[in-house]
Amino acid sequence: MEGMDAAKYAELKKKRTFKKFSYRGIELEGLLDLSNEELAQLVPCRPRRRMQRGLKRGPMALIKKLRKAKKECTVPGEKPAVVKTHLRGMIIVPEMIGSLVGVYNGKMFNSVEVKGEMVGHYLGEFSLTYRPVKHGRPGIGATHSSRFIPLK
Repeated sequence: MEGMDAAKYAELKKKRTFKKFSYRGIELEGLLDLSNEELAQLVPCRPRRRMQRGLKRGPMALIKKLRKAKKECTVPGEKPAVVKTHLRGMIIVPEMIGSLVGVYNGKMFNSVEVKGEMVGHYLGEFSLTYRPVKHGRPGIGATHSSRFIPLK
């Protein structure tokens, strides 16, 4: 950087630029303006088929509750209240971005913050219904050689 002095270069380096979110080439503002039919053309095959068959009453009620929770959030930068739901098969739409959703996993509600990268996925993908296996030592009956270990 011969042409730039050190102070100007340090200031330019200090100013960080973040990558703008885009879904299939459309930025967030553009996604929010799309109708359901236009959004259906952007998502993969299975969610597209489901969207083309129409939004049912359950998902529409959840979207209304999320709108209400966002509206009641008055302080900028504050997260909205968690909206609990059993709708694990709900497809995430751009309107839900920034919301907190409590997704039921069969035992409890896992709090999920909806981000832009989640558009087109199902809510259930972000709330596991099982606890992943942590492999430890093999127990009794794990191998054939364990037949010869006396049971105390």
